[in-house]
Amino acid sequence: MAEVTIVMPTMGESVMEATVLQWLKQEGDLIAEEESILEVATDKVDSEVPAPYAGRLQRVLAQQGEVVKIGAPIAIIATKGEAAPLPAPVVAPSAPASVSLKQPMSTPHSPPHQPNDGRFYSPLVRSIAQQANITPQELSQIPGTGQDNRVTKRDLLAYLQHRPQAGMPFQSKAPEAQVPMAPDDEVIQLARMRQVIAERMVESKRTIPHVTSFVEADVTDLVQWRNQHKGVFEQATGAKLTYTPLLLQAIVRALQDFPMLNAWMAKDRIVKKKAINIGLAVALPDGNLIVPVIKHADQLSLVELAHQIQSIVHKARHNQLVPDELTEATYTVSNLGSFQNLMGTPIIMQPQVAILALGAIVKKPAVVEVPQGDSIAVRQKMYLSHSYDHRVIDGALGGRFVKQVATYLEAFVDWVSW
Repeated sequence: MAEVTIVMPTMGESVMEATVLQWLKQEGDLIAEEESILEVATDKVDSEVPAPYAGRLQRVLAQQGEVVKIGAPIAIIATKGEAAPLPAPVVAPSAPASVSLKQPMSTPHSPPHQPNDGRFYSPLVRSIAQQANITPQELSQIPGTGQDNRVTKRDLLAYLQHRPQAGMPFQSKAPEAQVPMAPDDEVIQLARMRQVIAERMVESKRTIPHVTSFVEADVTDLVQWRNQHKGVFEQATGAKLTYTPLLLQAIVRALQDFPMLNAWMAKDRIVKKKAINIGLAVALPDGNLIVPVIKHADQLSLVELAHQIQSIVHKARHNQLVPDELTEATYTVSNLGSFQNLMGTPIIMQPQVAILALGAIVKKPAVVEVPQGDSIAVRQKMYLSHSYDHRVIDGALGGRFVKQVATYLEAFVDWVSW
């Protein structure tokens, strides 16, 4: 018999803790390897945690409602036979010595914003409700889509979008934050996800000296090739041939040519990443942003890339991403062209050292060389906006990289293949 301590797994970049929503298995239950044993919530996603081993759930160490640090113990599983009673739980060797469980947020008395309606409200939901000035009585009236009618983060954010304004009194937490308001002004409570995005973007701008280079690429051949092949491509593969997989292939090729762009900054060290994992910024229906990751993009064919992009975008917009799909990005791409924007100055996602924004493809008159001399022709053009960390990347390297992306796009038909 062996006893294994299970710890809270990594839930995504910059996620330091998760809330236990509910246990899907009880003490004494038999568990298969990779079978989900509990549901947890972070500020990014709600997800299920699978068991890394088969055995019997010997002891639950983190109760429903507790906020648990990443790497802290959550359960003990007995493997290879019946489990014997255990002494006091021991933190797994892989967890930092300073990691400990927070005290449960639930108490014998109803905590703030915890209605006495018999439903469980996670600390994350109660925190959002408190920030939005939702009373316990109002919270108890919100329909829940979770198990046992539990109100999820998604339910609460959807409710806030259509909440009557009379129920949203504005309260400034700091005197310096007060601003003059007219009677007909609308006050919108900052959602939790938007707060997290704001904090990370401010920290990135505070830490990283951003430099942005711009290149205009002639993608006429790429546009024509896509128009000719998108119908047969979808019929043959089942995936829509958008511009995104075509553009990502050129970016991946350029990253292979300039590996210093595929790196992380760790204090006084640069970590050149071997795997090319592309973070793809996706706008959500509620206006927020999430960045799922396409792992090992350099090993994917055009068909595989198209399928993965289609899958992660669908998951992102339907709140179906799992934590592993949000981690380990080595380079990020933001498609501004989907909003008909020409260019932008994207903010780097730490610890990455660069990010590329793709502008809209538009028809423009341009000078082209023909055997008879220069001529004016209508061409399909787009801007590439490349922001990079000047601590790591100088202008020459950052500029050459984005120019190389443009070169690959302009010579697209010479190397494209399914």
